[in-house]
Amino acid sequence: MGWREVRADGRIREWERDDGYVTVRVRRRPDETWAVRLDQLYQDSEERRYRRERTDSEAAARELAEEWMAEFGGEE
Repeated sequence: MGWREVRADGRIREWERDDGYVTVRVRRRPDETWAVRLDQLYQDSEERRYRRERTDSEAAARELAEEWMAEFGGEE
């Protein structure tokens, strides 16, 4: 399953999986660190997954986002 970029501005880049059930966001924080978050939705709220990590650089944030998109890119 593929991903499409749904937002890109000076502060936030966000991708959504083609089925709409997973998003990954990279955001520059005011303190110049970067937050990366994954939000996976299911019909059953007990299976919802949410991850959030902070990195010191945009490169590290993008790398983590790419890892998560690879991990959550296929059929669940």
